[in-house]
Amino acid sequence: MRRRAGVLERLLHVDGRPVIVRAAHGAERATVLLGAWGPSRGLCSMAIARMRFALGIDDDVSEFHRRFREDPLIGRAVRAAPGLRPARRPEPFEALAWAICEQLIEFTRATAIERRIVARLGRGVPGTPLRDLPTAATLAGAAPALLESFDLAGRRAIALRRAAREVACGRVNLGSADQERGWQRLRAIPEIGSWTIESLALHGQGRLDQVPAGDLNLRKLVGRLLSGDPRARADEQQVRSYFARYSPWGGLAAAYAVRAAITHPALGGTRQ
Repeated sequence: MRRRAGVLERLLHVDGRPVIVRAAHGAERATVLLGAWGPSRGLCSMAIARMRFALGIDDDVSEFHRRFREDPLIGRAVRAAPGLRPARRPEPFEALAWAICEQLIEFTRATAIERRIVARLGRGVPGTPLRDLPTAATLAGAAPALLESFDLAGRRAIALRRAAREVACGRVNLGSADQERGWQRLRAIPEIGSWTIESLALHGQGRLDQVPAGDLNLRKLVGRLLSGDPRARADEQQVRSYFARYSPWGGLAAAYAVRAAITHPALGGTRQ
C-alpha cells in the first residue's frame, strides 16, 4: 500500500487475480472516492468492497457516538474525530499474519519484517511497484529458516507457518460467520495468544467489540487511570474490564482512548 498526493493505492488479489484499488477524499472531506482497475467489473467491485471494509466506510456507529460523545475519557476525541476507525486490513489473513509478526516487538521492527516478507514472497503485477502479501499457501510452505532470515523470531516463524497452513487447508475459515471456532483452533498454536486473536478480530474481521488488551499503550493508559501512577501497567484482564463499559464497541472506544491520550498527555498515553 502506498499514498501519493493524497491518494491511497493498494494492490489486492481477488480470486487470485490482481486488482489495483485507489481511494481519496472527495472535494468535501466527508466523502471518499474509490476506483479499481482489474480484469473484470465483478473483480473490481469485490476489491472495492474490501477497501470499503478496510476504511470502515459502511460502519454505522451512530449509537456509539450518541452514547459516548460526552464520555469523560473519550468524549472530546469522539467529537473531534467522528470518522475515526481502528486501522483495518482488507483481508483477515493479512491481519493474522502481521499480528504474529508484531508480537512483543517494536512496531518499526515489525513493519521492517513485513516489508521483507512481501518483497521476497509477495505477489506483484507488471507495470506497478505495488506488491500484495503472499498467500496463506505460500507462507505455509516457506521454510522457517527463510522466515527467520527476515528477522522473525524462530518460534514466531513456526507459528506463522502453522497458522497459514490452517487457513490454506481450510481448517480455519477467517471469513466464516462462526469466527470464534477459528479463534479456538488458532489459539491451540503455540505463540498465538489472546492479543493475536483480538488483533485479528478487530483489524481483520471488523469486530469493534474486541480490544487488543495486550497493547502497550492501552496497558499504560488503563494503569494510569486505575492507579494515578504514570509508571503503572495494567494487565490484560484489567484492560478488558475497563473497556467493557463501552460494550459492544470496546475496540472502537480503545482507538479513541489512544487518540485522547496522545492529544492530552496527562491521560498517560505515549506515542509509538
